[in-house]
Amino acid sequence: MMIRVLLADDQALIRAGFRALLEHTDDIVVVGEAADGDQAVSLAASTRADIVLMDIRMPGVDGLEATRRIADSEDLAGVRVLILTTFESDDYVYEALRAGASGFVVKDTEPAELVQAVRIVAAGDALLSPGVTRRLIADIAAKGRQDKVVSDYRIDRLTDRERQVLTLVGRGQSNDEIAGTLFLSPFTAKTHVSRIMTKLAARDRAQLVVIAYETGLVTVGVGREPGRP
Repeated sequence: MMIRVLLADDQALIRAGFRALLEHTDDIVVVGEAADGDQAVSLAASTRADIVLMDIRMPGVDGLEATRRIADSEDLAGVRVLILTTFESDDYVYEALRAGASGFVVKDTEPAELVQAVRIVAAGDALLSPGVTRRLIADIAAKGRQDKVVSDYRIDRLTDRERQVLTLVGRGQSNDEIAGTLFLSPFTAKTHVSRIMTKLAARDRAQLVVIAYETGLVTVGVGREPGRP
C-alpha cells in the first residue's frame, strides 16, 4: 500500500529535500506541500494524506494549532501527524503530542531513519525513537509542564498489569521490550497496549507516554517499579 505524505514547512528548500528523499522509495508518495498550518489542514483533507510531516514554527496558523485541528476533526481521523523539530529549540513539541501528534522526527535525522519513521507511524505504531522520545518528554516535564489532563480515576480503571505496561510505555519501551521485561509474548504486550489506549481514549502510543508522565506514573529522574503507586 502506498503511503501518502503531506509536507508542511514554511521553507521551500526543506520541503524539496524531504520530497526528494521520500519519493525515492517504492511505497511513499508526497501528495502535497503546505507553507503554513492553515494550508496543512486544508490539504490534509483534499489530498487524503496518511501522514503530515508538520513543522511547528510556521506563519499564521502554526503547526501546533494545525495538529490540534487535524486531531479534532472526525473527517481527518485517519491522518497522523509527525512533528518536524530541531529538538533543542522547540519547546512546543510536548504540547504537540498532547494535541494529537503521533510523534516527531528531528529535521537533520538520517534519511533511512526518516523513511522508517513514516512507515512505522503509517502502520499505526506511532511512538518513534523511544529513547529520544523519552529524553524529550523528560526534558519538557522537568521544566514543570506536567498539567494533569487525565484524571486519576481513569488510571485507577486500569488493571495492575495494565499499569505495569503503561509505565513501561512511558519509559519508551517497545512492545517487544515490554514483553521481555514482563515475561509476556509480544502479542500479549500489544494487546495490553491496545486496551490501555481504549480505556484512556488515547489516540496512539505517543499520547500514552504523555499520560504516563502527566499522571505521575512515570516521574522525571525517578524510575518507579511498574505497577507500584
